[in-house]
Amino acid sequence: MLEFITLPDNLLPPPAPYSHAVRAGDFLFVTGQLSEDPESGEIILGPIAEQAKRVMENLKLVLDHAGVSFDTVVMARLFLTDFRDYAVVNEVFASYFDASRRPSRTTVGVMGLAGQGNVEIDLIVYCGN
Repeated sequence: MLEFITLPDNLLPPPAPYSHAVRAGDFLFVTGQLSEDPESGEIILGPIAEQAKRVMENLKLVLDHAGVSFDTVVMARLFLTDFRDYAVVNEVFASYFDASRRPSRTTVGVMGLAGQGNVEIDLIVYCGN
């Protein structure tokens, strides 16, 4: 059974035809989040630490809405436009996870991201027992 999860219209309105997350069986697939301000819809283009924090907070909004948390994230994919930002993004990312419960992860360098942001992260979350 599939469950399509979309946040209320006043939070992170999708700029394209997609759901914020899809639950498929025991897994939740969370759409990549950018540094979008959840109320205005504007991409935050300040320092990379601020962008990464906003991305993680946006992911938290989706996880909270789906009734799960960072504790059961099994896979994360990070997309960076500049690998010189890798250490800073790592520091922000790590702050959202218990050191003994960090997910597997892939980090990919890309030429660009939607909205001109510099970091995007998507997640796979285990929702079973």
